[in-house]
Amino acid sequence: MAQHAPPARGVRLGRAAGANGSGSTVSGVVLLLPGASRFSPGPVRPLARALARAGGTEGLVAHTLIHGGGASREEEAGWAADEVVRRYGDVPVCLAGYDAGGVAALRAAGHEAVNSVLALAPCLGESAAAADSPEPVKQLSGRQVLIVHGTNDARSDPETSFRLAARAKKANRATCRFEVHSDGHALREHQAEVVALSVDFVLGAVFSGRYSRPVTDALAAPPPLGLRMPLASGFGRSLRG
Repeated sequence: MAQHAPPARGVRLGRAAGANGSGSTVSGVVLLLPGASRFSPGPVRPLARALARAGGTEGLVAHTLIHGGGASREEEAGWAADEVVRRYGDVPVCLAGYDAGGVAALRAAGHEAVNSVLALAPCLGESAAAADSPEPVKQLSGRQVLIVHGTNDARSDPETSFRLAARAKKANRATCRFEVHSDGHALREHQAEVVALSVDFVLGAVFSGRYSRPVTDALAAPPPLGLRMPLASGFGRSLRG
């Protein structure tokens, strides 16, 4: 496969965490796409650690995309997926993004290596809420999709992501959305539950196709139920139980 140059100076994949560090065969990759501000990383760092712990024995590798400048985050995510294919071959890829990274994950989902998308508090523009929104959803077809949003998010209106999820559900039934009640944009108040939910989704999407009962129910439920699924306090204590 031809090697593609990064779309902007400074764009690169961070150090691998998970199976690759132990010399194991890589069976799946998560690309973590951070938000717009390095001073507000949200749950990306704890999620990377949790994924490495939970998925390493199954062959999961997590890379954080180091943002450059001069290219869109969607273009960077596309390059990163190409780079994963170059390094690891034909393995399933999950795009997992927070804030602006969440939007990039949704938009870059059409890459042929991507099988799933996790968008945490995606910062969608006001146009995404309009009935004639230009925000695309067709690229999500055939992917497993989870959107997570705090109900008290003052930076990115959670209703905007709900409307996007409703449109996405029409194009792709394998779409669900969880609401984190009383939490804000950084998803800090219920970070442990958000990370546990994310790990459950990623491992199920990339490997087994099996999820915890709440995720299974959310994926199966018709709108709006499966798009307004409350994230229960303490989620993850009996994960996959």
